[in-house]
Amino acid sequence: MFMAAMAAPISCYIRAKNEERLIAEVVAAALQIAAEVVVVDSGSTDKTIELAEAAGARVLRSPWLGGGKQKRLGEDACAHDWVLDLDADEIVTPELAAEIGALFADGATPAHNVYQFKLVTKPPVGEPWWHAAVVYRNRFYDRRKIHARDHSGWDQLEIPANWSIGKFRAPILHCSFRDLQQLEEKFNRNSTSRANDTKLKPFWYVALRLVAARPWYFLHHYLMRGLWRAGWYGLAVANIAAHGRWLKDAKMMEVHLRNRQAKRR
Repeated sequence: MFMAAMAAPISCYIRAKNEERLIAEVVAAALQIAAEVVVVDSGSTDKTIELAEAAGARVLRSPWLGGGKQKRLGEDACAHDWVLDLDADEIVTPELAAEIGALFADGATPAHNVYQFKLVTKPPVGEPWWHAAVVYRNRFYDRRKIHARDHSGWDQLEIPANWSIGKFRAPILHCSFRDLQQLEEKFNRNSTSRANDTKLKPFWYVALRLVAARPWYFLHHYLMRGLWRAGWYGLAVANIAAHGRWLKDAKMMEVHLRNRQAKRR
């Protein structure tokens, strides 16, 4: 249970589909600091909508239009100009809520147009990975100055090079997977959308990656992102993540093969 905090002039939007596992907790955590939470639901068949509304969210129903486009719907539906972009498995910690609230204390205005927070994975087994696989996201921003990208595939802000970005110290807890089976399914699903929505690379480039890149993908996750610190569980996650990235190459190769077959007809 989260302690209620004084809501700031902030809206939070969350994309969701069949997220009953965590949606109530995510909404409640966001309401520690946000004056409203908008859930953009793209066809849930479970209790996502019911649980989100019971937790205090306003639900907007829309077919899935793609990552960036779905975020733009949420952004446009917000009542406030400062917006917090969350996924349906990201929990605002009390420490982060306090840090965000301090930006608006006594009627103050945040010094930056965009702020960055870190995502710390909270795995199904064990403690949060405070020093492994930490990622940073620029997802608290003034929508009068910058907008979510109107793109089906890419959903991160496109920030001008001359902008300075504020950085929060406290994290968001990222409960990114229920178990290893669900994680593998998630990477498989994401690899399909990324292979289809990304500009098709040349055949030789895709072939080279398909043959040689998978060990690099594993080392990237296991060594460079620090999953070796997460023990055997981290080893399993690094292998699944590497395979998921490799699947994007495999599915791009399949597009090439289908295109070649179509030309021969």
